[in-house]
Amino acid sequence: QVQLVESGGGLVQAGGSLRLSCAASGRTFSINVMGWFRQAPGKEREFVAAISWSGGSTYYAEAVKGRFTISRDKAKNTVYLQMNSLKPEDTAVYYCACKPWVTTPYVNDYNYWGQGTQVTVSS
Repeated sequence: QVQLVESGGGLVQAGGSLRLSCAASGRTFSINVMGWFRQAPGKEREFVAAISWSGGSTYYAEAVKGRFTISRDKAKNTVYLQMNSLKPEDTAVYYCACKPWVTTPYVNDYNYWGQGTQVTVSS
């Protein structure tokens, strides 16, 4: 089992920044990829960004490329999502997730999820 706890959400004006954190505990040695997803009201959950836990390769959705940066601190078992130039359409609940298998990071076959953190961007 892996436990994931997100933090860092909140309310910010358009153009502002937030940094989300996700701390992993438990069987963290089994993690291969960690990712961030988001779900806005009335919409399906969508991929935002992911990072290879060992090599650090990063992957982004087109909608956030150039504005968001995913990173990890292996010593702290923590992954971060730095979000800059935020837009009202970024408003959603953001979820951290991880998976042990080597599959395409964009594919939603993640098996452990955090509880989510709300990000609200006002116009």
